[in-house]
Amino acid sequence: MIPLFKVAMSPAAMGRVADVFSSGMMVHGPTVGAFEEALRRVVGNPHLAAVNNGTSALHLAMRLAADPGPDAEPRPAWRDEVLATPLTFEAATFAVLANGLRLRWVDVDPGTFNLDLDDLARKISPATAAISLVHWAGYPVDLDRLDRILDRAQAAHGHRPLVVEDCAHAWGTTLRGRRLGGHGNVCVFSFHALKHLTCGSGGMITLPDQRAHERVRLLRWLGIDRRADRTNASYDVPEWGYNFQMSDVSAAIGLANLEIVEGNLRRHRDNAAYYDDELAGVPGLELTDRAPGHDSSFWLYPVKVRDRDGFMRKLTEAGVATSRFVRRNDAHSAVREAAAPLPGLDSVYDQMVYIPVGWWLTPEDRAHVAKTIRSGW
Repeated sequence: MIPLFKVAMSPAAMGRVADVFSSGMMVHGPTVGAFEEALRRVVGNPHLAAVNNGTSALHLAMRLAADPGPDAEPRPAWRDEVLATPLTFEAATFAVLANGLRLRWVDVDPGTFNLDLDDLARKISPATAAISLVHWAGYPVDLDRLDRILDRAQAAHGHRPLVVEDCAHAWGTTLRGRRLGGHGNVCVFSFHALKHLTCGSGGMITLPDQRAHERVRLLRWLGIDRRADRTNASYDVPEWGYNFQMSDVSAAIGLANLEIVEGNLRRHRDNAAYYDDELAGVPGLELTDRAPGHDSSFWLYPVKVRDRDGFMRKLTEAGVATSRFVRRNDAHSAVREAAAPLPGLDSVYDQMVYIPVGWWLTPEDRAHVAKTIRSGW
C-alpha cells in the first residue's frame, strides 16, 4: 500500500538523542534553546517559543486572546467571540472553548478549503476577540487581504482582533516569497510525528513582538521565570501558566530533522506539480484553486471528486491509501450552540479526499496513483 503519511526521521536523530541522555538534562537543558535558535534563523522571526505539542501552542495563542495579561487593559467581557474555520483538527476548536471564548463559525472557500475571507469580513463585529484560521493542507490564506479586512474592521469598531494562524500543515509555506510565521500574527506550528518537521511530539508558537514573546516564554512553564532567584523573599509569579515546556529529547530530534526537512519539502512540491499536470481535466475530479505567489507546502494533496466512495474504493484496490482526513468540527455536539449555515463547506465536504504526495513516493508510485485515477472509478 502506498501510504498517505510516513514519519520523516534523520539518521542523525539517534546520535543527538543519545547526547541528551548522556548529558543528564532531559528537560530545561541547552538543547531546546539551540533548537529555538535554529528555528529563528529558518523562520526569520526572533519571537518564538518551542512547546511540547501543537495543541499547547494553540492554548497559549487563545490565552493571549482571552486575557491580555496583568499589565494590559482588561478585555471587555462582551468581547468574547472567536471567528473560526470548522475545517480543522479538533484541537484548534477546543482551545477556544478551554479559554472561555465563544465560537462563531466562518464558512470555507470551496476552491481552496481555507477560511472564506468574504464571509469573515461580513462577520467581524465589536465582539470579535480573535480570528482562528488554518492554512489548510499547507496552502496559505491571503494574509495581505486579511490585513486590509482588519484595517477596515479596526476603523469601524476601534479594535483589531488577534489573528491566530494555525500552520500545523504549513511548514515551509510561503506567501509572495515570505515564509509563514512572521506576518505580525500569532502562529502555531505542530512538530507531530507525521508533519514535515517532526520532533516526535512538539510544537512552536511565533509572536508579533517582544512583549508577547516574553509573556509566552513564562506561560509555557507555569508562569515561572527560571532565570529568577526563587529563594529570594521578593520572588513572585504574577501570572499562572502551564506545563507546556518542550523536552530536550524532542528538541534533539527536531534539530536532526531540520537537516532533512527542506529536501523532503521539495519532493512534496515536485510530486504535487506532477499531479497538477497528470490529473488536470480528469472527468469527475477537480483540483483545488491556486493563486500566484501562494506556495503550498503540500503536506496533503486535496482533490474534489464526484462519487468519493467509489474513488476511494478504486484506489484502495490499487494499493493506494486515501483519506477524508478530518470531520468538520461544526458537526460535534460539544459545539452545537455555534451552529450556523455554511453553504461553502456544505458544497464540497462530501467531495473532499486526499491522495499520497509525500517525500517517500517513487516516480513509479506517483505514476501508478495518477494512472489509477485517470482510468476512472
